[in-house]
Amino acid sequence: MAVIQRSRTDKTGSVLRYVVLAIGALLFLLPFYLLIRNGLSTEQDITSPDWKLFPSTLHWSNVADLFDDPAVPMFRSLVNSLVIAVVQTIGVLVISGLAGYGLARIPFRYADAVFYFIVATLLIPAAVTFVPSFVLVSSLGWVSTLRGLIIPGLFQAFATFLFRQYFLNFPRELEEAAALDGTAYWGTFWRIVVPNSKGFVAAIATITFIGSWNAFLWPLVIAPDKSAWTVQLALSTFLTAQTINLPQLFVAATVAILPLVVMFVFLQRWIVEGVERSGISE
Repeated sequence: MAVIQRSRTDKTGSVLRYVVLAIGALLFLLPFYLLIRNGLSTEQDITSPDWKLFPSTLHWSNVADLFDDPAVPMFRSLVNSLVIAVVQTIGVLVISGLAGYGLARIPFRYADAVFYFIVATLLIPAAVTFVPSFVLVSSLGWVSTLRGLIIPGLFQAFATFLFRQYFLNFPRELEEAAALDGTAYWGTFWRIVVPNSKGFVAAIATITFIGSWNAFLWPLVIAPDKSAWTVQLALSTFLTAQTINLPQLFVAATVAILPLVVMFVFLQRWIVEGVERSGISE
């Protein structure tokens, strides 16, 4: 009898968990539904008090109109954002990863001082550095260029901090085995540490890519020319003090989040694997 009651309790608990997860999934997917629904509607359908699950006519032409709009170079903006996000992500992984490993493993008299200096830069608001950064980039002739948008973001103090803390807990036995084989720090980093840190690297890559893709203030300052616009600047043109183009805004927002969804789907296996194995391969 006790076994039957326990079985019923387990089934009830499982049903409740699935119900809670289903409700959570619906709430999570609700914004995506609204983006697609409103992006394929007319402005009258969006603002109408007579709400419908989907409008009677789906206006797929809104997608074509988005890329045909001569005032907003949407396709060029998407390409610019993709190039900037990919290059900055690779740069942060390489530069901040090497810096974090060097601070964690290579004996150096001033390693702690350098680390504390890097951490101290996190206390400086980003807005404070905009003016000197703009003056420097402008003096180099990088205004409205991809160089001006990419290079200042190739090193991130926060990523360096995370890498350093992670490498401090990395098993020394693996590195010592590589040292016995005559492998230097450079070879150990690329052959031993990186292959056994795929989950952590994927997590940092995801955070960096999303941050770079969603950046708005720095591109707004450094890219006044349309040829250097990012997708966030293009989105802002649909929402002004004079007019609000709701269908185009929702379509553009849907297009803008697709690369982030694709990247997360591509990297989620590595992220989960990194959590399960704590970054160490079996």
